[in-house]
Amino acid sequence: MNNVKAHRLEGKSAVITGGASGIGLATARRLAAEGARVVIADVSEEQGTAAAQEVDGLFVRTDVTDAKSVEELFQRTHDEYGSVDVAFNNAGISPNDDASITETGIDAWKRVQDVNLTSVFHCCKYALEHMRRQRSGSIINTASFVAVMGAATSQISYSASKGGVLAMSRELGVEFAREGIRVNALCPGPVNTPLLKELFAKDPAKAQRRLVHVPMGRFGEPEEMAAAVAFLASDDSSFITANTFLVDGGLSGAYVTPE
Repeated sequence: MNNVKAHRLEGKSAVITGGASGIGLATARRLAAEGARVVIADVSEEQGTAAAQEVDGLFVRTDVTDAKSVEELFQRTHDEYGSVDVAFNNAGISPNDDASITETGIDAWKRVQDVNLTSVFHCCKYALEHMRRQRSGSIINTASFVAVMGAATSQISYSASKGGVLAMSRELGVEFAREGIRVNALCPGPVNTPLLKELFAKDPAKAQRRLVHVPMGRFGEPEEMAAAVAFLASDDSSFITANTFLVDGGLSGAYVTPE
């Protein structure tokens, strides 16, 4: 981040849900380095406050599953900075009780859908209220490579939620394109975050089972996802909308990978 020289987001406000850790925190750092005024939205008061202080931004405690909380987040951003220019809707979960459809209960299914999909609906809805008045804005929704690929190591609700995020992003990108608003879905491959480490990276056998499918032979880094978000947030991507933006080390394009 320290080597970032472009200031493509100078004077723009950027809301990041799930901004206190992982891809969200890396993106907060990158967007701030690009000149954005960053708003960290998270349920963790301690981590969120620390993240906002680090990037000289604003922390707003937000429950992304609650429509009123999300509405207040975007209103607060507008009140503080005068606009809502970028919305990176990134909050998500992948709990252990979300597994094969044969094992996953309806409560686990609903919880993942609420956090991963319904929250993106709320965030897009309330970000769009401000962006439509401005006739400008960039929305980036975190989907996943699992939105375009299947896996035998299933997390059924997670995969379904990310497929929903991808389809919703595509539709919104088409619907609001002529109002100056772009909507894209960021589709990361496996990324070296605390969530991934908790899921399988701490088990070498599980990690290797996944890495064998990645042509680059490694997990992605949060900073690499943040760089993609910065591009999609900026005018450098001014003719890109309704896009499936895969940042996956070649995983989704591979049949046989290098030895």
